[in-house]
Amino acid sequence: METAIILDIQRMSTEDGPGLRTTVFFKGCSLRCAWCHNPESIAFTPVVQWQKVRCIACHACETVCPSHAIKFTDLGIIIDQKQCNQCGICVNDCPSGALMMKGRTYTVDALLKELIKDKVYFGKEGGVTLSGGEALMQGEFAIKLLEKLKKHGIGTGLDTAGLVPYPVLHEALKHTDILLYDIKIDNSEAHKKFTGAGNELILSNLLQAVNDGGSWKLWIRTPIIPGATDSEENIKAIAKFINDKLPGRVEKWELTAFNNLCRDKYLMLDLDWMYKTTKLMKKEKMDALVKAAQDELDDKHLVRWTGVAE
Repeated sequence: METAIILDIQRMSTEDGPGLRTTVFFKGCSLRCAWCHNPESIAFTPVVQWQKVRCIACHACETVCPSHAIKFTDLGIIIDQKQCNQCGICVNDCPSGALMMKGRTYTVDALLKELIKDKVYFGKEGGVTLSGGEALMQGEFAIKLLEKLKKHGIGTGLDTAGLVPYPVLHEALKHTDILLYDIKIDNSEAHKKFTGAGNELILSNLLQAVNDGGSWKLWIRTPIIPGATDSEENIKAIAKFINDKLPGRVEKWELTAFNNLCRDKYLMLDLDWMYKTTKLMKKEKMDALVKAAQDELDDKHLVRWTGVAE
């Protein structure tokens, strides 16, 4: 794969691995999580988004759109994503920059050149993390990028949900310093209900990667979503899997508290979101889940919760 569709490049990140990092968000995902916080990353194709705060209501976009996908309403601009052909004419004609094309094609060398600019602030612990969407859905490109980053002395991270062919994950890990691996739900039927796929391949990929060895560090991440992943039963089951199947291999396990900051993304994409009125997690609940996890872990310091809770 000579090119890839990149959603965004986020600099000065502190949440996608150790130290200061630049996170590259790839377009395209193998899951359809009901709570997805990056809905604009799911499809491989670019998508037009509207920013209300920049809009001056000049109606230029509505006028120039050749597919008549843009309409003004009392709530602002509505973009019919099914009708939009991502031609970008509206983006180019928007005088205030209120419309953005989310998704840009890069070659490996062009993206590498962009990322090398940030090397000065990475220090000993920081680096570049590939995320998404699912970076390994564009696996050949991701592997080449990781390899070239390593050759330039840049630390590498891979944030993955693991629902990819194992050979792709195996090759990527040859050039990865830290693996951020999602384990969302222990029960496969529940996993399929909330994400669109079972978890058998996800878990087997991780076990095989660990058995194959490698010097990469391993962080496990579990999003804590009300009504989906937030039961003590689920957390205890994941803890038992980590304790029994990955003894001594996991450096950190993060329980990431649900947030609703992505509501505007769904509005901009003219999509409904089942969690749009869901409140933040309670601190007491997050503490209880950490305690439930610790009850199953030999290393009680392995798990912590992150994010914002009430």
